[in-house]
Amino acid sequence: MIKVGDLEMRVAEAGEGPLVLLLHGFPECWYSWRHQLQALAEAGFHAVAPNQRGYPGTGGPDAVDEYTMLHLVGDAVGLIAACGERSATVIGHDWGAPVAWHTALLRPDLVRGIAALSVPHIRRGPTPTVAALRERFGEDYYQVYFQRPGVEAEFEADLTRTFRLLLTGLAGENDLTLPPGGGGFLDLWRDPETLPDWVSDADVKAFADEFAGSGFTGPLNWYRNLDRNWALTAAWHDAPITPPALMLAGELDPTVSRFDPVRLERSMRAYIPNLQGLEMVPGAGHWLQQERPDLVNARLVDFVTSTSQ
Repeated sequence: MIKVGDLEMRVAEAGEGPLVLLLHGFPECWYSWRHQLQALAEAGFHAVAPNQRGYPGTGGPDAVDEYTMLHLVGDAVGLIAACGERSATVIGHDWGAPVAWHTALLRPDLVRGIAALSVPHIRRGPTPTVAALRERFGEDYYQVYFQRPGVEAEFEADLTRTFRLLLTGLAGENDLTLPPGGGGFLDLWRDPETLPDWVSDADVKAFADEFAGSGFTGPLNWYRNLDRNWALTAAWHDAPITPPALMLAGELDPTVSRFDPVRLERSMRAYIPNLQGLEMVPGAGHWLQQERPDLVNARLVDFVTSTSQ
């Protein structure tokens, strides 16, 4: 447990050396970085994977508006200081990627480099985010659906089933619009008879145990601040992200598979002048650091080493 502002953040850490922050996504926790913690430690780094604001063991305030991007970046900045460091390489997956991008955008003086898994930097649009998503994808797009009160119950009803469905369903290319007929987000997939070789029953249990008793309101509050984030970041509209950057994503990841890779890289380079690479990993889905740990470890160790010299 590390005191960061008003939070007592639960973290997993390994190794000694230059600091590397590993920021998880939704609905994850430090455990999603289990393969990278040891690899970075063995390469001579202090790897720290927090359970972020609203997540198990760390928790957070009740007010929805205290889960904005400014709060999340503030937590990352505070964690760097709480670890006794003046800078870090910041790595994020899924929701952790926008937090990493924005940490580099708002506090480049603290960020030696930024690596993002699964979610690219998307420039701030001309209209509020939820309205833009609703217009493009419809009322049943998952990020719009998550704005509704009470959707927590779907995830909390059976934690083992929730994580079996999420870990296997998002490992392949999917449409993230809810199925017709009033179904929920988890109704996009069927519970598989067998798990893929990169995730075990013990892994599913680890995630389920982590969330037992904590609920999903805090994690879903991140989505409920999409429009507030749009308003709060107006001062950084079209501002560049200047630290060295790396982007990795699974070829089958539904969060990026809709983009043309060439156009995506061109768009990102317009705002990230020091983008050192954008790699699409063949056959991989959304949970990249768990599905392809050896490849991800190699890429991250090389990147962190290059940004720590």
